Amino acid sequence: MDDELEAIRQLKARYCRFLDTKDLDSWRSVFTSDVVVTLDMAVSTGGADPLTAPPIEGVDNFAPTVMGGLDGVATMHHCHTPELTLTSATTATGVWAMEDWLIFPDGRELHGAGHYHETYVKQDGAWRIKTLHLTRTILRVSGDSPD
Repeated sequence: MDDELEAIRQLKARYCRFLDTKDLDSWRSVFTSDVVVTLDMAVSTGGADPLTAPPIEGVDNFAPTVMGGLDGVATMHHCHTPELTLTSATTATGVWAMEDWLIFPDGRELHGAGHYHETYVKQDGAWRIKTLHLTRTILRVSGDSPD
Protein backbone atom coordinates (compact mmCIF):
# COMPACT_ATOMS: atom_id res chain seq x y z
CA MET A 1 0.00 0.00 0.00
CA ASP A 2 2.75 2.47 0.92
CA ASP A 3 4.48 1.77 -2.41
CA GLU A 4 1.27 2.57 -4.31
CA LEU A 5 0.73 5.84 -2.43
CA GLU A 6 4.37 6.80 -3.05
CA ALA A 7 3.91 6.09 -6.76
CA ILE A 8 0.92 8.48 -6.82
CA ARG A 9 2.95 11.16 -4.97
CA GLN A 10 5.69 10.81 -7.58
CA LEU A 11 3.10 11.01 -10.36
CA LYS A 12 1.96 14.39 -9.02
CA ALA A 13 5.56 15.57 -8.66
CA ARG A 14 6.13 14.75 -12.34
CA TYR A 15 2.91 16.58 -13.21
CA CYS A 16 4.35 19.79 -11.69
CA ARG A 17 7.87 19.36 -13.08
CA PHE A 18 6.76 18.54 -16.63
CA LEU A 19 4.26 21.42 -16.60
CA ASP A 20 6.82 23.97 -15.38
CA THR A 21 9.53 22.76 -17.78
CA LYS A 22 7.00 22.75 -20.66
CA ASP A 23 7.74 19.10 -21.48
CA LEU A 24 4.51 18.39 -23.35
CA ASP A 25 5.15 14.75 -24.25
CA SER A 26 6.15 13.81 -20.72
CA TRP A 27 3.29 15.86 -19.23
CA ARG A 28 0.77 14.00 -21.42
CA SER A 29 2.06 10.72 -19.96
CA VAL A 30 0.76 11.51 -16.46
CA PHE A 31 -2.86 11.42 -17.71
CA THR A 32 -5.16 8.75 -19.06
CA SER A 33 -6.08 9.29 -22.70
CA ASP A 34 -9.68 10.01 -21.63
CA VAL A 35 -8.84 12.36 -18.73
CA VAL A 36 -11.57 14.83 -17.75
CA VAL A 37 -10.35 18.18 -16.39
CA THR A 38 -12.36 20.97 -14.76
CA LEU A 39 -10.60 24.26 -14.00
CA ASP A 40 -12.12 26.93 -11.79
CA MET A 41 -11.19 30.33 -13.18
CA ALA A 42 -11.92 32.22 -9.95
CA VAL A 43 -12.12 31.56 -6.24
CA SER A 44 -14.47 28.61 -6.07
CA THR A 45 -17.81 28.29 -4.40
CA GLY A 46 -17.82 24.51 -4.37
CA GLY A 47 -17.92 24.16 -8.13
CA ALA A 48 -20.92 26.48 -8.41
CA ASP A 49 -18.76 29.44 -9.39
CA PRO A 50 -20.06 30.87 -12.69
CA LEU A 51 -16.42 31.18 -13.82
CA THR A 52 -15.83 27.42 -13.68
CA ALA A 53 -14.80 26.43 -17.19
CA PRO A 54 -16.60 23.60 -18.97
CA PRO A 55 -14.87 20.23 -18.56
CA ILE A 56 -12.09 19.47 -21.02
CA GLU A 57 -12.23 15.86 -22.15
CA GLY A 58 -9.26 13.87 -23.38
CA VAL A 59 -5.53 14.43 -23.10
CA ASP A 60 -5.42 15.36 -26.81
CA ASN A 61 -7.62 18.37 -26.01
CA PHE A 62 -6.32 19.25 -22.55
CA ALA A 63 -2.52 19.08 -22.83
CA PRO A 64 -2.05 21.27 -25.93
CA THR A 65 -4.61 23.80 -24.66
CA VAL A 66 -2.76 24.29 -21.37
CA MET A 67 0.73 24.24 -22.86
CA GLY A 68 -0.32 26.60 -25.66
CA GLY A 69 -1.63 29.06 -23.09
CA LEU A 70 1.70 28.93 -21.23
CA ASP A 71 3.91 29.70 -24.23
CA GLY A 72 6.51 32.20 -23.03
CA VAL A 73 5.11 32.13 -19.47
CA ALA A 74 7.40 31.31 -16.54
CA THR A 75 5.50 29.06 -14.13
CA MET A 76 5.80 27.52 -10.69
CA HIS A 77 3.42 24.79 -9.53
CA HIS A 78 3.77 23.28 -6.07
CA CYS A 79 1.57 20.60 -4.55
CA HIS A 80 1.47 19.87 -0.84
CA THR A 81 -0.14 17.73 1.86
CA PRO A 82 -1.75 15.00 -0.23
CA GLU A 83 -4.81 13.19 1.07
CA LEU A 84 -4.62 9.92 -0.86
CA THR A 85 -6.96 6.93 -0.64
CA LEU A 86 -6.62 3.65 -2.50
CA THR A 87 -10.13 2.63 -3.52
CA SER A 88 -9.04 -0.66 -5.16
CA ALA A 89 -5.84 -2.26 -6.46
CA THR A 90 -6.05 -0.05 -9.56
CA THR A 91 -7.98 3.07 -8.47
CA ALA A 92 -7.39 5.88 -6.02
CA THR A 93 -8.54 9.37 -5.08
CA GLY A 94 -6.57 12.36 -3.92
CA VAL A 95 -6.79 15.96 -2.82
CA TRP A 96 -3.67 18.14 -2.98
CA ALA A 97 -3.17 21.65 -1.68
CA MET A 98 -1.56 23.66 -4.47
CA GLU A 99 0.11 26.97 -5.17
CA ASP A 100 0.90 28.39 -8.59
CA TRP A 101 2.68 31.48 -9.83
CA LEU A 102 2.69 32.51 -13.48
CA ILE A 103 4.77 35.37 -14.88
CA PHE A 104 3.60 36.50 -18.32
CA PRO A 105 5.88 38.11 -20.92
CA ASP A 106 3.94 41.42 -20.65
CA GLY A 107 4.69 41.69 -16.93
CA ARG A 108 1.37 40.46 -15.54
CA GLU A 109 1.53 37.85 -12.81
CA LEU A 110 -0.97 35.33 -11.53
CA HIS A 111 -0.47 33.95 -8.03
CA GLY A 112 -2.96 31.46 -6.72
CA ALA A 113 -3.65 28.64 -4.34
CA GLY A 114 -6.29 26.01 -3.98
CA HIS A 115 -6.78 22.27 -4.32
CA TYR A 116 -6.51 19.59 -6.96
CA HIS A 117 -9.29 16.99 -6.53
CA GLU A 118 -8.23 13.94 -8.52
CA THR A 119 -8.93 10.34 -9.33
CA TYR A 120 -6.27 7.91 -10.50
CA VAL A 121 -6.14 4.59 -12.31
CA LYS A 122 -3.29 2.15 -12.63
CA GLN A 123 -2.81 1.17 -16.27
CA ASP A 124 -0.02 -1.07 -17.57
CA GLY A 125 1.64 -0.94 -14.14
CA ALA A 126 1.70 2.88 -13.90
CA TRP A 127 -0.60 5.31 -12.10
CA ARG A 128 -2.22 8.05 -14.20
CA ILE A 129 -4.57 10.95 -13.50
CA LYS A 130 -8.10 10.05 -14.66
CA THR A 131 -9.96 13.18 -13.48
CA LEU A 132 -8.71 16.51 -12.20
CA HIS A 133 -10.74 19.39 -10.77
CA LEU A 134 -8.79 22.49 -9.75
CA THR A 135 -10.58 24.66 -7.19
CA ARG A 136 -9.10 27.94 -5.98
CA THR A 137 -9.02 29.61 -2.57
CA ILE A 138 -6.77 32.49 -3.68
CA LEU A 139 -6.40 34.05 -7.12
CA ARG A 140 -4.50 37.30 -7.52
CA VAL A 141 -3.55 38.87 -10.84
CA SER A 142 -1.23 41.86 -10.77
CA GLY A 143 0.24 44.18 -13.37
CA ASP A 144 -1.37 45.55 -16.46
CA SER A 145 -0.79 44.39 -19.96
CA PRO A 146 0.19 47.18 -22.37
CA ASP A 147 -2.52 48.42 -24.71
